[in-house]
Amino acid sequence: MSLPKQMKAIGFTQSFAIDEPQSLQEFHLAVPSPSSCQLLVKVQAVSVNPVDTKVRQGAAPELLTDPKILGFDGVGEIVAMGDEVQGYALGDRIYYAGDVTLSGTNSEYHCVDYRIVAPAPKSQSDAQAAALPLTGLTAWEALFDRLHVGVTEEKTLLIIGGAGGVGSIAIQLAKQLTHLTVIATASREESKAWCEKLGADYVVNHHDLVSSVKNVGFNEVDYIFNAADTIGHWDAMVELIAPQGMICSIVESDSGVDLSMLQSKSAGFVWEFMFTRSMYKTSDLKRQHDILFQLANLTDAGRIQSTLTTTYQGLDARVLQKAHALLESGKMVGKLAITF
Repeated sequence: MSLPKQMKAIGFTQSFAIDEPQSLQEFHLAVPSPSSCQLLVKVQAVSVNPVDTKVRQGAAPELLTDPKILGFDGVGEIVAMGDEVQGYALGDRIYYAGDVTLSGTNSEYHCVDYRIVAPAPKSQSDAQAAALPLTGLTAWEALFDRLHVGVTEEKTLLIIGGAGGVGSIAIQLAKQLTHLTVIATASREESKAWCEKLGADYVVNHHDLVSSVKNVGFNEVDYIFNAADTIGHWDAMVELIAPQGMICSIVESDSGVDLSMLQSKSAGFVWEFMFTRSMYKTSDLKRQHDILFQLANLTDAGRIQSTLTTTYQGLDARVLQKAHALLESGKMVGKLAITF
């Protein structure tokens, strides 16, 4: 297959508010060459995540020499590969969440380590498949690698931010793969209905979290997964977590958390950062392939439903700006994908 030498990509050279025309721009760059452990993918769809907006807002307070290309989730066709790649062939359709330290998927072609990809779900469109990797990996790692939830435990899990991209998958994984009672938070009727549709046993209002949880019959919960606001809900989480319980969060903050508040309960707190394995090239890097493989099987079996709610079309700076603006509005339910 003959590949072009140049490709279109969408990125930025300086951090601006999303309503500024230069916040995202079109660039023409050289098509990358895969290293020994990488695949070169012709990208067919991406999704946009909150991490995209956070990187755009803070990664370049001063003008960059080279553009920063965003995008983590990707679905596409393998068009070239390094000599150490195993288990894949040219033309395979794969999906993945990428590596935060490398150039992103908002481009016509993209390089990714073969150990963090998997065959895309056969039952899903490109847009549906693109909506799954980052949120699916994050939710799976949070539940099973960080909280160490036991699949036979009859305990309680509180998911703060149940209607968001990560929460939407976490609800489903908990209900499909464990015996946990799932309590999800949502404040609007639309987001409450979404959580109920995905299988949450109870939906409570995060604006009065402690009272809302107690009003549905639970004075404490065994596990808390915070996918919305770590600091804003810290006191409530400390009050609600059961003795010897565990809290996991994916939301960073400018100020630290006071772990001493958990001391008397011997409760634990752990971060989940989906890019840890790829960033540090951990010895279990291939686990992300294994998780994606299982997520695809669960999806193809109809046990996990797509969380895609919004689809845009086109590798275009204005389209990406529209997507970023929607995520920054705080009104996004489920996931947003863009097909090329």
